[in-house]
Amino acid sequence: MSQNYDNWERVVEAVLRREELRQVALYSSREPSFSSISSSFITEPATPIHDDQNIQLGTSSNTVNETDWERLLPSDYEDIIARSVNPVAYATKKDLYLSLCDSPILLDGGNKSFQLDKTTGKKCYMIGARELEIFMADDPQALEWTSHKDSRFSSMVELFLVPWVDIRGRIETRMLSPKTRYAAYLVFKLGNFRDFESAQGIIKYVKYDEDDEAEERAATLHLQPVKSKNGKIAVRRSDGWMEVQLGMFYNDLGEYGPVEARMLE
Repeated sequence: MSQNYDNWERVVEAVLRREELRQVALYSSREPSFSSISSSFITEPATPIHDDQNIQLGTSSNTVNETDWERLLPSDYEDIIARSVNPVAYATKKDLYLSLCDSPILLDGGNKSFQLDKTTGKKCYMIGARELEIFMADDPQALEWTSHKDSRFSSMVELFLVPWVDIRGRIETRMLSPKTRYAAYLVFKLGNFRDFESAQGIIKYVKYDEDDEAEERAATLHLQPVKSKNGKIAVRRSDGWMEVQLGMFYNDLGEYGPVEARMLE
């Protein structure tokens, strides 16, 4: 009995220690975090870690050593920063962690961005427009590839003459944080699509769900702010773009293959 109690006490101590490290990281990071800005998809954790009132923090994070800061980083952080378009310079693991919370890095030729969620320390990705599957993407009369001064990506897509809107973004679940509930968002501007007010948000595991099955679970999206209790309502972000949640999914151990977030008019 005594041995079991000791083991449980060590487990509790380890959990509280990890929570303390995350709160120290929050204290040390001065700027609020926000998701990327472009016509693209975001995957980010949907369940924050809440403050534990029993944890007493000091006024400085200098007492946390390098090993502790490295434990806060994803286990594959070296592989991730090796894919960065620009070299990632850091003097300490603390610097790297806080930098990844505040300053997303471009990966894979500049078509994805990566950062850590400041509240949870979980992985967040944004998929640029070039990696999205867009209906009629090969028709120059239907859309135009352009750039925007406020986008971290070099190109974005502007839709013109399309009979309907169908945009899909995919990401491998193994790239995401395990045991995490994620939300997928579309960041956009309506432009001349003022009459384009509603659509459907669909989430599916590509290997396991057919389109028609996933569409039956679709959520209603309101792409302009409306007074409605039904569906997901787009909100204006501080950068002037609009954002709407397409849906949520749970990533267990990354064994489900690609997950797809889709907006369908």
